[in-house]
Amino acid sequence: MSLIVSDRFSLIIGLGKTGFACAQYLALQGERFQVADSRQHPPFFDQLTLEQPETPIHLGDFPYDLCANAHQIILSPGVSMQEPALVAAARAGVPIRSDVDIFAEAARLANVPIVAITGSNAKSTVTSLVGQMAKTAGLNVAVGGNLGEPSVSLLADNVDLYVMELSSFQLESTSGLGASVACVLNVSPDHMDRYDNLMSYHQAKHRVFQGCKAVVINGDDALTNPLVPDTVTQTSFSSGDPDVGQFGLREEAGTTWMVQGLRPIMAVNKLAMFGRHNVANALAALALGQAVGLPMDAMIKTLTVFTGLSHRCEWVADIDGVAYINDSKGTNIGATVAALEGLGPALTGKIMLIAGGLGKGADFSELVAPLSRYGKQVVLIGRDANDIEMALVDKVRCIHAQDMQSAVSIAHAQAVSGDLVLLSPACASFDAYANFEARGDHFSALVRALA
Repeated sequence: MSLIVSDRFSLIIGLGKTGFACAQYLALQGERFQVADSRQHPPFFDQLTLEQPETPIHLGDFPYDLCANAHQIILSPGVSMQEPALVAAARAGVPIRSDVDIFAEAARLANVPIVAITGSNAKSTVTSLVGQMAKTAGLNVAVGGNLGEPSVSLLADNVDLYVMELSSFQLESTSGLGASVACVLNVSPDHMDRYDNLMSYHQAKHRVFQGCKAVVINGDDALTNPLVPDTVTQTSFSSGDPDVGQFGLREEAGTTWMVQGLRPIMAVNKLAMFGRHNVANALAALALGQAVGLPMDAMIKTLTVFTGLSHRCEWVADIDGVAYINDSKGTNIGATVAALEGLGPALTGKIMLIAGGLGKGADFSELVAPLSRYGKQVVLIGRDANDIEMALVDKVRCIHAQDMQSAVSIAHAQAVSGDLVLLSPACASFDAYANFEARGDHFSALVRALA
């Protein structure tokens, strides 16, 4: 298609789900825009050409002149800001924004508060939990971002609260979020194939705090503590006995309680979710909900019925005293460590871990400590199985499996009553599956066939 240059047009980079949502939004606003994608047939090409046949679409390498002449570039999260044409455009002064920026601007104009949640792990669970708390409280809440619908698709006239899961990729090009409350739940190495080091990944995550009115901090993870003005309200959650006004845990008469300062909130054994890591998720949700004024009774009620999300430490079956857990969403080291440490202490036996896939340049040596405490054996699958074994060699027993079916068969044969078989790959799924959901569904189907 021919290059069309106007005095003022927005350029949407990427025609996946987010880019298409931005195109629909800008069309509704009557704004001029063009679209570019490096792929020859991006996912939403046909739909956009059907709905908006006059929209210029540029396929292949991003044209330098197109990027340089744009009024603004709206960047899809899957596209790196280090693309040469984007680097040149930024140097020329072209603003590079995310769909989140566009969304936040509209939310502020409508005076609707935003809860912004990021982190290496658990962000989908906490986002969904806060959203359900708000719904229980009777609010018209919209939940999305990196979870579910793209942010601009959530904009509506009747929304009382936005609860947003945000990835580091989204935050890279976000500069005007201005959330009512923001939180980095935790930071552990992830996407090291995209970031030069942990610091650059950490910095991307911390962009969630730009312009926020309040922050929630994980007191057990110093990397979640932001540099914000003293005027910004700060609340923490932790696994320890908290200070006044903060959220934590306390033992009383043999029962562990979630508390705020001296105030008991709820016994941990009343949570519908299981695993120590989900106690931390519950505390984070309580702190975030309080920051936007959700009533405590609605939040407690939600915690008694919210069982968690699919593919996130999801119980599949109990076969001959062996529990099978689907944690296919464990796509990085931190997630798998959290699952091991969250599930291990309650077991009478040990964990048979199924791990492997695309490692994204991760350092798998962080698995050694929790596996030494709670692990029985690691069954390895996927492209980077050898990398995991090299990190665990002489410390943790490993066995290679040809595929998921073989891995489940091996784990089933070697597990005994009291053990737990855990799919938590610490890797992405794209070497063998379309996504982590397909991987988890395959595992679950294989397990149920054993029963």
